[in-house]
Order: sequence, then structure tokens, then C-alpha cells
Amino acid sequence: MTYDDDFLRGILSRVRRIACVGVSPNPVRPSYFVARYMMLKGYDVFPVNPMHVGKKLFGHDVVADLSDLSDLPGPVDMVDIFRRSEFVPEVVDAALAHLPPGVIWMQIGVEHAQAAARAEAAGWTVVQNLCPKMEHQRLFGELRKAGIATGVISSRL
Repeated sequence: MTYDDDFLRGILSRVRRIACVGVSPNPVRPSYFVARYMMLKGYDVFPVNPMHVGKKLFGHDVVADLSDLSDLPGPVDMVDIFRRSEFVPEVVDAALAHLPPGVIWMQIGVEHAQAAARAEAAGWTVVQNLCPKMEHQRLFGELRKAGIATGVISSRL
């Protein structure tokens, strides 16, 4: 599945609050450094992982489930899924049950066509098999700093 750059840029420009499902407190795990990067870029990141409830990450307590985020003073705009594909349906079901429609973003290697279709039918935007950190870096010119040609023209140095 491919996505238009403007579509992805639009998502990353309007989203402000991200529930990161399956995030690890281990700083060498991809889920940790993706969530940390997004937090450093100004996103409010809410960690969701039942194995680490009670710990604090990115300025918030780790919660067990998306239902624990339903009473926040503002909506969660995006659910970033760091779980294997077979667990996507239960994450999507929780998002549909407890959060207003936003974005379901499945990390690299994570796809589930039926759950994606269910989310889209309920008014959610769905991205599969991509990393928001990598897309943010690519679309907003940060990879260029590392000498990687992104194909995105930017006047920023």
C-alpha cells in the first residue's frame, strides 16, 4: 500500500496527541525512540502498555488500554500501533469504542485489512506499514541533515 506525500504530511501536521500502543520503556526499542522523537517534535505522546502500568514515559503515566485515555481533557488524534498484526483488531476495537475518530497508524510490518476497513467505515483515517517518525523526518526535511536524499525540496539547512 502506498500513500501520497500530501496525505501523510496532512496527518502529521494536524495530529497533536498520540496514543502509542505497545510502547516500551526500554530506550533501545524502536517503539521508545519513535515515541520519544514524536514527543520531541511537539506531539503529546500517551504510552499504552499493560506490562508497564504505573511507570512514567514522555511526561505521562503508562496506561493499560485505550479506554484509560477516554477521560482526557482533549481528544487523542492518533493511535500508533506497535503490536503484531494479529493484535490490531483488538486495538482498533478499543479505539472505536473509547475514542473519537482520528488516525489509526500501524507501524512498519503491521497490517490488517479487515480492521483497517472497520476503522475507515467508522470515520477513521488509516495508515498501514509505515513509521510516523520516518515519515516525519522524510517529509519535513530532517533526513537531509544525515545526507540522505529524500526527494523533498526544502530551503532549510
